[in-house]
Amino acid sequence: MTESPAARHHREQQAGSLTTGSHILLPDGRRTAEIDQVELEHDDFGSPALVLASLSGGGTLRVAIGTMVTVVDGAHDDITQLPLPADLPEAAPPAETLMPRNGAQEQPGAGTGPLNVAPAVVVPPLPPAPPAVTGPGEEELALIPAPDGTPESVVEAAAEAHPDAEGVLLLADRLSKGVNFKSGSCLKDLSDLAHELFITLKDADGALSVADLITVLPYDGNPGRWTSVEAALALASYICRQDGQDERAEVYEKLIRTPENQETDAFKARMAAKVRQRSLNEPNLYDKEIFRSIDNSNHDAEREWRLLRLESLLFLRAHGGSETIGMSELERRISNELEAVRS
Repeated sequence: MTESPAARHHREQQAGSLTTGSHILLPDGRRTAEIDQVELEHDDFGSPALVLASLSGGGTLRVAIGTMVTVVDGAHDDITQLPLPADLPEAAPPAETLMPRNGAQEQPGAGTGPLNVAPAVVVPPLPPAPPAVTGPGEEELALIPAPDGTPESVVEAAAEAHPDAEGVLLLADRLSKGVNFKSGSCLKDLSDLAHELFITLKDADGALSVADLITVLPYDGNPGRWTSVEAALALASYICRQDGQDERAEVYEKLIRTPENQETDAFKARMAAKVRQRSLNEPNLYDKEIFRSIDNSNHDAEREWRLLRLESLLFLRAHGGSETIGMSELERRISNELEAVRS
C-alpha cells in the first residue's frame, strides 16, 4: 500500500515532550505553528500539569501535559495549510470567509470571488503583564535610620532591655559571637529576635531597630536567605503602619517586592506574576495544623503554628493584600493572632 504524505510527516507525542522549534498541528486540525518557547505550569502538589507553548506567530497554546498532540516533521512556515492525516477527524466546516490579500482570487469554474478558508484558531491570550515594580530611591531609603552602633551592639542593647526574657537572651547569645550577613542562620536569628521583641515583649522600638539591621540588605537571588529578610520587612512595615509612619512603611513594602522585578524575559515575568498572584490568593495559613494542636491540647505546638500564620498574614499585608483577602480583613486577622500568641 502506498504511504500518504500526511502519514509520512505526522507523528503523535505527549505535550510534555514538546520542545522549542517543534511544529504542531493546531486545534483546528489544518494549520501548524512553530513553538518559540515552552513553559511548564505546576499544580498545587508541585507536579508538572500544564504546558504553555509560546507560538512564533504570536499567542500561547495551553495543553495538558499528558495530552497527545500531532507533531509535523519537515514544516518550515510558522502557519501552514496541511493535508489531514488519516487518523485525525475532519475539521469543522469553515465558519467565515476572508478576502485574499490582493482583493480577489479566481475560483475554478467561476469568476472572481471571495476565498473560503478555515476558521482562525482561537489562542488563549497571554496573562496580563505584571505591573512595573520599582525599588525605593535614595530619599526614600533615607527614611530608614542607620543602626546606632555595630550590629552586635544593637543586639546587646535589646538583650539588656529585657534581662529576664529567655528567648531574647538565647538569640542574643548566638548573635553576640558575630553577625554575619552572608549566613542564612544568622539572618534568621535576627529576624526571630525582632519578632520575639515585638510579639512576646511588645517592644516595637527594639524590634524595629533589630529588623533594620537586615531590611536594607539587597536581594541576592538566594530564596533561603531572602525569607528572613522578607519576614523582617513585613514586620517593620506593620510596626510603622501602627505607629503612623506611613512613608517609612511604604519603603519596606517596596523593598519586599524587590524579587518581582528581577526577571527580564517578558514571557517568564508574566508566568511568574500569575504564579505569585495564585500564592497570594491561596496562602498557607496552617489551619489544619492549628486545629490539630487544639484538638490535642498541645498549646506549645499551637503557638508555633500561629506564629507561622502571623508571618504569612504580615507578608500579605505588606504586599497590599490579595484578591481573596482584603486589607481590613488582614488587619482583623493579624490582631486576632497577636492576641492569641501573646496570651
